[in-house]
Amino acid sequence: MTTAGKRTGGEGRVIEDGDIRAQVAWACRILANEGYQDLTLGHVSARDRERPDRMWIKRKGVTLAEVTPGDVIEFELGDDLRDASDEMHLEAVLHTEVYRRRADVGAIVHGHPPYATAFAATDADLLHLTHDAVMFDRGLAVYEGSPDLITEPEQGSDVAVALGDHPVVLLRNHGVLVAHQDLSWMVLAAVTLERAVMLQSIAATLGGAQPIEPVLVDDLHRRKYNDGLVHEYWRAWVRDMRRRGLDDGMDG
Repeated sequence: MTTAGKRTGGEGRVIEDGDIRAQVAWACRILANEGYQDLTLGHVSARDRERPDRMWIKRKGVTLAEVTPGDVIEFELGDDLRDASDEMHLEAVLHTEVYRRRADVGAIVHGHPPYATAFAATDADLLHLTHDAVMFDRGLAVYEGSPDLITEPEQGSDVAVALGDHPVVLLRNHGVLVAHQDLSWMVLAAVTLERAVMLQSIAATLGGAQPIEPVLVDDLHRRKYNDGLVHEYWRAWVRDMRRRGLDDGMDG
């Protein structure tokens, strides 16, 4: 039996563990500030860099905005979630099943941001109207299964199949799941998704849609979305949170 879902303290832990727990906590706080706050719902996880068969995930019972490193718990992907502690989110299968299917995924969020969640309840397509929408140059995946909570491994597997090799899957009448190579990329994709849908919603009230020419989408995507800029954006988010006093409990 492993430490599946058990809360961990700093004692005896290696630096890498403490670092990834802090990064998960920062991701939670950034996303809360960018429209993903929904009571104590929503959860962020990251795959362990040294042990890819282990993930670190926000515990249930706290809001995204108040997560600290101590609120990030570990789970071995080979374990049964039924053996996890009662701090594990009910929908943790969304994380475990995607990690099991996608070796390239290093971070995941499931949440209910207002615009993207409303978008997931329609038959609309995301149009390349803005630079934000260009991040999703291959469109968005959709899970058409039950709008209920995703709590069973089979359901989580179905969501992972629907996600395919996309970074986003809309959960019909439920919310969204965003999966990417690391926390900074995942947060950017999650924030950019909500902004892209919001801008498309605003544009629809102003006149006929005028999408960016397809021939320009690939070039814009390459220039706007690369490692250098993505990690620069992450550092800017952290500075902004500190500047506004939203870093309580986030030492270092």
